[in-house]
Amino acid sequence: QVQLVESGGGLVQPGGSLTLSCAASGSIFGISTMGWYRQAPGKQRELVATIASSGSTNYADSVKGRFTISKNSTKNTVYLQMNSLKPEDTAAYHCNLNTLVFVRREYWGQGTQVTVSS
Repeated sequence: QVQLVESGGGLVQPGGSLTLSCAASGSIFGISTMGWYRQAPGKQRELVATIASSGSTNYADSVKGRFTISKNSTKNTVYLQMNSLKPEDTAAYHCNLNTLVFVRREYWGQGTQVTVSS
């Protein structure tokens, strides 16, 4: 059983910063990627950023230069540093974990709400 627990969401003013954390626990083997997706009301879930076991990163165009994804492999934890936040960043942010040991498995966290508003 794999669990992902997110933290760090909240209310922030435009231009502000937040850092999200996601800790994975349980029987975890063969992590290939960890990442963050977000879903705003009435919209589809979209990729925000991912980081591979190698450390290579991938970002949505809308967050490049503002968000930074990082990880602590020994703690199976991924972080998302969000700077220069905009109202359009408001969404539920979900942690994602992919493992690959003969078969690919995908896990999701429950989500943490980020609201950017004055």
